[in-house]
Amino acid sequence: MSESVEKNVCPVVKSIEQIGSQWRLVVLHDLHDGEKRFNELKRSTGASSRTLSRVLDDLGEMGFVSRRTEEDAPIATYYSLNEKGRSLCPIFEELELWADEWL
Repeated sequence: MSESVEKNVCPVVKSIEQIGSQWRLVVLHDLHDGEKRFNELKRSTGASSRTLSRVLDDLGEMGFVSRRTEEDAPIATYYSLNEKGRSLCPIFEELELWADEWL
């Protein structure tokens, strides 16, 4: 997208471009229920390990998801929404209400 066009794009479109991939939305919505381990997310989302790893890395870099590691044997890695990610929860709730009525 050219710089002049990008300046004119509405905030909704910019937001959807950042969080709007299928897997990003699935993971963000799944973490709405609370902290989960990698394998729990893999089972609940149906994503492959490779896809889930990539999506979690992306969401972490964008500031939506936090990662916590426990060094006990076996090593456990937990993922959760941080403040920026939790701020999406009301939006997901509104989308669910809209979907219930219109889809």
